[in-house]
Amino acid sequence: MQREPADLIVNARWVIPVDADDSVFEHHAVAVRDGRILAVLPQEAARACYAPAETIELADHALIPGLVNAHTHAAMSLMRGIADDLPLMRWLQEAIWPTEGRHVSESFVRDGTLLAAAEMLASGTTTCNDMYFHPDAAAEAFDEAGIRAVIGVTVLDFPTPYAASADEYFRKGLEARDRWRRHPLIEFSIAPHAPYTASDETLARAASLAAELDCGLHIHVHETATEIEESLARHRARPLARLAGLGLLGRGFIGVHAVHLDDTDIELLARNACSTVHCPASNMKLASGIAPVTALRRAGVTVALGTDGAASNNRLDLFAEMRQAALLAKVHTGDAAALAAREVLRMATLDGARALGLDDRVGSIEAGKCADLCAVDLSGIATQPCYDPVSHLVYAAGREQVSHVWVNGRCRVANGSRLLQRNDTELMTTARMWQSRLKS
Repeated sequence: MQREPADLIVNARWVIPVDADDSVFEHHAVAVRDGRILAVLPQEAARACYAPAETIELADHALIPGLVNAHTHAAMSLMRGIADDLPLMRWLQEAIWPTEGRHVSESFVRDGTLLAAAEMLASGTTTCNDMYFHPDAAAEAFDEAGIRAVIGVTVLDFPTPYAASADEYFRKGLEARDRWRRHPLIEFSIAPHAPYTASDETLARAASLAAELDCGLHIHVHETATEIEESLARHRARPLARLAGLGLLGRGFIGVHAVHLDDTDIELLARNACSTVHCPASNMKLASGIAPVTALRRAGVTVALGTDGAASNNRLDLFAEMRQAALLAKVHTGDAAALAAREVLRMATLDGARALGLDDRVGSIEAGKCADLCAVDLSGIATQPCYDPVSHLVYAAGREQVSHVWVNGRCRVANGSRLLQRNDTELMTTARMWQSRLKS
């Protein structure tokens, strides 16, 4: 029998596709051609069926879908650690917004996004959902790094060095979207920053544009108790109820943080087929609270995982977020069975892709989907013995165990987190240059 050509065969100790059956396939292979997954099959069958240009042997590894970071501010990696140990509004008003006012530019965003993309790729993240200024510069950086990204058309109602008005934010963001709309790895969403930084008029316009362009709507919401108190005082409605009245809630709605929710809020999200993004490390560090993840999932709301920006985390590390999400859910509910390892892995992969509207392309290892893959080496002392590789991925392994990463079938990380697209020395030099500027 003549074997079918393939670009790549990856043989792994375990293939964990994140499918409906929570399968774990031992000694299986993934065949790839033209950036797409051809098949997931036993290694012997792969050798019989395919003639690959390249074969990768991962004898002690778990092969999983590339992780999906469903909320970040990539360029803020240049502000990592600049204002730690402050509550959210003091952190924003006293440190972050003044620093951005002095330093944010196209070069700041390009360099900061490159640094973030390198960190995410080396950590097994193949897709991110970004919200920041200068989307053209962010797109250039994501393109250079070779990571999949959804870039927000960020909008606020107050001026920054990037834009002077909501009209200008919309115009610049939509122009960037038009320039990048045919790129295979880059998409755009509409991203009003938060209910407390956008007027009714701006939010309604965001909803209209998202519907017209058939894209996601990405917004911070219900992050702090103060946000809700101020919304009740100013608008006589909780933020989600206000957004619902303005037409924002729907299948493409991505509500980030969603910490302070009552039963009515959760029912509103579920009824409108919305998604939320859980950012456990950022929520803990800013003392915002613990999102009711188990209640949201029980109601049928898709819950993805995000890191937030490196300025409030301070890591772009979804392995850490998975572990923290699982442990927080248990202590929050008093139920040790809450948010099991398989559920958390799904949140970091397929549920993240579903929230971004990309689940037909990424988030699981299935024939026909893009070959966005992450290999995790479980051979070390810290992951021995291994009774359940999924448990180890959430509770024992970390980003330092990531050995290989592929995006659209192209290897972006190999041999223990060595980036193939960018020289680490260049990134370090750039980071030190910006550190000197921000300190001065």
